[in-house]
Amino acid sequence: MAWIILLLAGCMEVSGVITLNEYNRKKRSYLVFFMIGFMMASVSLLGVALRTIPMGTGYAIWTGIGAAGGTIVGMFFYHESHDWKRILFISLIVIGAVGLKFTTGA
Repeated sequence: MAWIILLLAGCMEVSGVITLNEYNRKKRSYLVFFMIGFMMASVSLLGVALRTIPMGTGYAIWTGIGAAGGTIVGMFFYHESHDWKRILFISLIVIGAVGLKFTTGA
């Protein structure tokens, strides 16, 4: 269950970054409240997941989900570069996160 909570925490982080990007593009102040809500949910869920998952592993996976998720959303919805090197290194982040999951006893 902690791994599902950690995945949800990462998704909330990505949602917060998307909302921040939308705020920067549209300057609508209500988006700040959504961004804060997503980020608070993300950190809160991370804290719940870290009750079971080792801190280093949980934090690495949480930031990996945020980095990979933000990059993927940027590529598909904000027309950021689809360069093969970006895809390769995002794939390495995902492989590293999966590897950490399988080498952690939690």
